[in-house]
Amino acid sequence: MTLFLHFGIGISVYAQYPFFQDLDPNIEIQEFIFEENKPFAQCHASSIESLGFGNYMIVWFAGTREKDDDVGIWMSKGKPGSWSEPKQLVKVRNDAHWNPVLFNSPEGRLFLYFKVGKEIDDWETWVQHSDDLGESWSKPEELVDGDRGGRGPVRNHMLVLSDGTWLAPASIEKNRVWNAFVDRSDDGGKTWMSTETLILDRKIIKGEGVIQPALWESKPGQVHMLLRTSSGKIGRSDSKDFGRTWSPVVLTDLPNNNSGIDVVQILGETIALVYNPVGKNWGPRYPIQLSISYDNGHTWPIHEILEEGQGNNEFSYPSIIFEDGHLILCYTWNRENIRFVKIKL
Repeated sequence: MTLFLHFGIGISVYAQYPFFQDLDPNIEIQEFIFEENKPFAQCHASSIESLGFGNYMIVWFAGTREKDDDVGIWMSKGKPGSWSEPKQLVKVRNDAHWNPVLFNSPEGRLFLYFKVGKEIDDWETWVQHSDDLGESWSKPEELVDGDRGGRGPVRNHMLVLSDGTWLAPASIEKNRVWNAFVDRSDDGGKTWMSTETLILDRKIIKGEGVIQPALWESKPGQVHMLLRTSSGKIGRSDSKDFGRTWSPVVLTDLPNNNSGIDVVQILGETIALVYNPVGKNWGPRYPIQLSISYDNGHTWPIHEILEEGQGNNEFSYPSIIFEDGHLILCYTWNRENIRFVKIKL
């Protein structure tokens, strides 16, 4: 069965599909995107989007090492078993590029957002778009003129709300003090207005803080985020007004190693999370695990290890989408490759 989902789908629709209450994840494909003779030393922070008919586009940043001036945004397109050779997609100047995010807009335009800057504190957010599934691209331009610190999506996917609003999950890192916010656009990404940063209880949120939100909408106007934190657990905040204001951050029971996470809505209150289940600030970035919740992220009865790891392994920074009864995701594999995974539910 092919399900055409819409963000903000309600419980009444969810009840029509009771089979989503007894999921049994089955890994169908787990493969590398490119061969060993890659044209860069390291790669990291991939993002994936569907191009339709079983085809996907994956982007990441790559170069000598993270933060080096030669790091740019790279890409590959294709389908399982058949990926195009890695190609540098954009390099606006001789500074490090970071954290690309792909976004398929409701109008069918493919957007690429990415950061540029020698240090995270001074990031600029750039954007470009394609109207032919990534074959050609517009000239990159700054998302918000004069911004320093990083507006727009910082790492995870954009969210289109049930009322058509675009939400960009954003965060700032200044002098090792972190916090998150949301950028909202009511005009299809032409202009943006940022929310206030989140309310943090520093007796609970210890260390640097929270960054890199992952968003979903369970009912119209009911928006939620899970957050990377420095407190050993994943954080959470909720909005009842289409992402305009947010509740104080609380810590969930989910462990977090202060590394990237990502969430995708399967249907209604059924969501999937990919993360490293390690409850230590700056802990190991392995194993990498899929967890599934049926109650909007309050409990997580399903856990599936995707890759175990040991020693100096790093399986990190997942990017996940849901398509035609499958979870489709990618993640960093030891900074040497990008791993693609397809899971049947």
